[in-house]
Amino acid sequence: MNTRTRVLTGTALAVALGAGAFGAVSASATPASDVAAASVASVSSKKDGPGDKNFTTTTHLTIDAATRAAEAALKAAESENQKVTVAVVDRNGNTIVTLRGDGAGPQSYESAQRKAFTAVSWNAPTSVLAGRLAQTPNLKDIPGTLFLGGGTPVQANGAPVAGVGVAGAPSGDLDEKFAKAGVDALGK
Repeated sequence: MNTRTRVLTGTALAVALGAGAFGAVSASATPASDVAAASVASVSSKKDGPGDKNFTTTTHLTIDAATRAAEAALKAAESENQKVTVAVVDRNGNTIVTLRGDGAGPQSYESAQRKAFTAVSWNAPTSVLAGRLAQTPNLKDIPGTLFLGGGTPVQANGAPVAGVGVAGAPSGDLDEKFAKAGVDALGK
C-alpha cells in the first residue's frame, strides 16, 4: 500500500469511527420518545384546524367493515352456486381483505383486486367504465386496472373510500351484482 492509500484509508476509518461515536452519544443523549415528542410539538404548534391547508382528513374503511363487505359478497355468490373471489381495496388501491371462495379459479384472485382498484380509482362501477373503452380504448393500458363488470366503489359523502371487486362468475353482470351486495352490507 502506498502512502496516499494509507492516509486515505486511515482518514476514512477515523471519520467512520467518529461518526459512530457521535451517533452513539447522540442516541444516548436524546431518547427516541423525546425526538418524537419534539417533532409532534413542532407540528402541533402550527395552525391546525379546518382552515389549515397543510392537512387533510380522509375517511377509511375499517378492516371489520371490509371483511363484512367481502363476506356479504361471497355469501351472495354462494347462494347462487357461484365460485368467486372477492377483494376489498382502500382509497389508494391497497388490498384490505381478499376472500377466495371454495373452487374459485386461479385467475379470479388478481381479477377481483384489479376490478376493485378500477372502481375506486374512477368512483364508478366497472361495468360503466367498460363502456367508456369505446371512446378511449387506451384506458385499458393503465397498470392495475381491469375494465370488466364486477367492481363497485364504496362511497362516503359521494367520495370513493374503497372498492369491492368480484371475479369468477360466468359474467361481469353477476360479479357486479355480488360486489354490490357487499357494498350494500355496509349500509346495514
